[in-house]
Amino acid sequence: MGYNKENYKRIREAYGTKAFRAREEADLRRAEIYRVIPEVKALDNRLSEFGLCIMKTALDGGSEAGGIEQLKVENARLRDERRALLLKNGYPEDYTSPRYECEKCRDTGYCDIKMCECMRRALVEAGMESSGLAALMKKQSFENFSLDYYRGSPNEYRSMSENYRYLFHYAESFAIKEDAPAPQSILMLGGTGLGKTHLSTAIARKVLERGYDVYYNSAVGMISDFEYRRFGNGLASDVTDDTARYIDCDLLIIDDLGTEVVNQFTLSCLYYVVNTRLNLQKPMIINTNLSPAELRKNYSDRISSRLMGEFVLTPFYGTDIRKQKIQNG
Repeated sequence: MGYNKENYKRIREAYGTKAFRAREEADLRRAEIYRVIPEVKALDNRLSEFGLCIMKTALDGGSEAGGIEQLKVENARLRDERRALLLKNGYPEDYTSPRYECEKCRDTGYCDIKMCECMRRALVEAGMESSGLAALMKKQSFENFSLDYYRGSPNEYRSMSENYRYLFHYAESFAIKEDAPAPQSILMLGGTGLGKTHLSTAIARKVLERGYDVYYNSAVGMISDFEYRRFGNGLASDVTDDTARYIDCDLLIIDDLGTEVVNQFTLSCLYYVVNTRLNLQKPMIINTNLSPAELRKNYSDRISSRLMGEFVLTPFYGTDIRKQKIQNG
């Protein structure tokens, strides 16, 4: 799927507007110069004629007789004269040129057929906002995830170091291609405050930077979206996108599974999302404070068997990091 379609459409339109506005403002400045320095307009007319002459001479084979070189020399002289006139009257020499935010792509978003880095950056930033993780991404990344909090036990430290390496590699190599296996789905298990959300956020950032669409929500938030779709105001156009993203996005992250009220409706919603994405081979990351035994107890066999059998189980160990921070001041 790649970048979120709504974000891409909005940003692509914004780039078209930016490029048009830059050229329009340049035209206004040029009109101003023509009023203040009429000689510039005459020079511009001559420069336009020279451009046509150079093209015609090249087509006629004039380069053999040095015709193009003579025209280029005269063209350069006229440009120098134009530049001197602007500077003499207190204007920058590029006053009538469009002022693009990005000179590489001239605010089109593309350099030839390749997406410009400025547009790619805009799409990543928009993806962060629409992912639901914008605030967390500002403070949680692989770079500031510390394994020092797991040094209470050699086994815990070793296990968490392995988790970190696996999840980092997962994010760095995340790719969805027709001729390659889909990325695996991951189930992070462990008590409160052990870094599950932090590493999920870090993965989301890397995946977004690689050009894929990520959507994050808590289990409670997801169920609320489905409840609104079913019991809300009945206007499907207002709510379809809220639930469609759980299926459409390239990577879905569900946090805090087990905090939602479990009933027949929530079970059916969870089953629908998990089963549909598995069938479509679309990866998920699900975080829970529940143990495998509690997952089997709380959820139907058709849900727990999928979670335990088709996800990579990634157990988190240690002591609540938030408590450690408080204790350490």
